[in-house]
Amino acid sequence: MALLLTGSALGIVAACSPAPPPATKDAATKDWRETGRSEPNFPLPSLAPGVDYTLPVEADIRQALDRVRGWFERSTAYGVIDTASGQPITDFSKPTKTAGIDLRKGEFNDWTYSMGVVYAGMLALADVTKDPAYEQYVLKNFDFVFDHIDFFRRQAAEFGPQSYGYRRLVNMRELDDCGAIGAALIKAFRKKADPRYRQGIDLVADFISNKMSRLPDRTLARHRPQWPTVWADDAYMSIPFLAQMGDLTGDRKYFDDGALQVIKFAEYLMDPVTGLFDHTYFANAGADDPDVHWGRAGGWVVMAMAELLSVMPESHPQRAKVLEIFRKSIKGHVALQTATGFWRQLLDRPDSYLETSATAMFTFAIARGVNRGWLPLIYAPVAQTGWKAVEQRIRPDGMVDGTSVATTAAYDMVYYYSRPARPDAMQGFGAVLLAGAEVITMLRQFDVDKTLNTFHYRPKGAPTTPGGRP
Repeated sequence: MALLLTGSALGIVAACSPAPPPATKDAATKDWRETGRSEPNFPLPSLAPGVDYTLPVEADIRQALDRVRGWFERSTAYGVIDTASGQPITDFSKPTKTAGIDLRKGEFNDWTYSMGVVYAGMLALADVTKDPAYEQYVLKNFDFVFDHIDFFRRQAAEFGPQSYGYRRLVNMRELDDCGAIGAALIKAFRKKADPRYRQGIDLVADFISNKMSRLPDRTLARHRPQWPTVWADDAYMSIPFLAQMGDLTGDRKYFDDGALQVIKFAEYLMDPVTGLFDHTYFANAGADDPDVHWGRAGGWVVMAMAELLSVMPESHPQRAKVLEIFRKSIKGHVALQTATGFWRQLLDRPDSYLETSATAMFTFAIARGVNRGWLPLIYAPVAQTGWKAVEQRIRPDGMVDGTSVATTAAYDMVYYYSRPARPDAMQGFGAVLLAGAEVITMLRQFDVDKTLNTFHYRPKGAPTTPGGRP
């Protein structure tokens, strides 16, 4: 995907191991990072440097996620400026070509796929924690968009769509422009039935259903880098919106299309043996199409399937097939979780770095699967250890270390190996928020026995067998 640059001058950070402790951490924290830590009642604990093998605590999760929300709140500018001079604009009677939203600190108030995932995560946390600040941030941002979109539509009519003038909303060209943030807009519409939100939702629905390029079999596909290319990313850029639209309208055609995309993406991209997803399918490459198991590619797909299964009617004729693909893919990805709890930038390449966004994505999808009964409880500790890895990467200022920057479709491994990780890479924040919300739900929903030096999850109140196992 095209790299969305921020205005902050942040250095590239290495992500080859769990993040080192911040300078503000006390000596005890430094000590456990050097040795690893486990539950104090485990007689023979599993210990490794940097590995936190303890049960997550809801209060700690909430504190970490509040820091993330705080960073967004501090970073988001609510203003329109002259992008040439930096001066604020308050007169919206006549558009100018250089008018734009204030993006000097980053894309926080822009219409982007990565902010769509952030909004989804914040709305999930609003539901789980009952903290209104998460919902308020989302609604404030969407209100700002729709308060100003008519001005920028007039600007586009006179000067052409401008990059600082909500170009992706004014002139949708591909799924990155609308799908993820459109799905979040539907969730926001359930909180606030603003008719302007509904107009935006309908625009997205029309684009995805009627205007986005597709293969003859109706698989969504891109013209870049060459026609036709199927991107794993586009699973999340389309399927959650189709799922939410089906749930909002009751029209089965959206569920039908969402299920079709899951099945076709699996056909083009999923390894039938391992369940791993290739990043892209280059139709013109034929048998030479390279297999690149980029971590976030698989993460996009499993999150998309989880979103579809969450609202898809139990009676839908393709639900069983979607669930089958979901389970197969989860099993394949779980097998590649590392000894640290992280997944890697290139999942099946042990010399590639430990990557945060993919780890958060798999953590969310696995925890959602456990919570909704799609996956057995044996997967719960996998999500638990994934979260404990992610939690270490959330900095005191709310930024998140170890997320690969935006990544396009490439043919060679060197490109993927060498993608830098940055604490301001926007592709990771939403997945971190979603993972935290789902792990909180998991901890509330099940009892956890700490026995035999490990963790055994069971339904609330269910008896344990000797040794603590359900």
